[in-house]
Amino acid sequence: MIPYFFSKGPLPDELSPVFSELVNDLNDLSSKDEALKEAYKIISLRFRTSRLKVILRSRRIFLKDPEIMWKKNFLYCHQMNYLLRLLLVKSRWFEDDDIKLKYSLVYYFMPHQYLKIRISDNQYMNVDPWGRSFGVKLEDYLYGFHC
Repeated sequence: MIPYFFSKGPLPDELSPVFSELVNDLNDLSSKDEALKEAYKIISLRFRTSRLKVILRSRRIFLKDPEIMWKKNFLYCHQMNYLLRLLLVKSRWFEDDDIKLKYSLVYYFMPHQYLKIRISDNQYMNVDPWGRSFGVKLEDYLYGFHC
């Protein structure tokens, strides 16, 4: 089974210096909304996505160590979401319960994971860092022929 695709993986207790620095930068921001946008930007701009690499780098789909993931230039949707969740929860702007795993089908047959994040008591936002390379905006996600 693919780690962290159908369930949330445990977040590490201790953070490496790289993640600690990113979390500290997020802590310095003034609002939850700002922290979400900055964390999204960090993850979505650091990693490239590609339809071809989804097939060519299929062994990489099983990576679950955040340190190893951070050193790669291509990650799958569930891995990018895991790293985004790590930044948001460890920065203490969000609780883990505020972040829900959601799923769609891209091209109507390829499973895709995105996040639904609680930004206030009764308001959620769709977040799909993997979709950014395909022009998907912060409040949207990949589905169907959307990409």
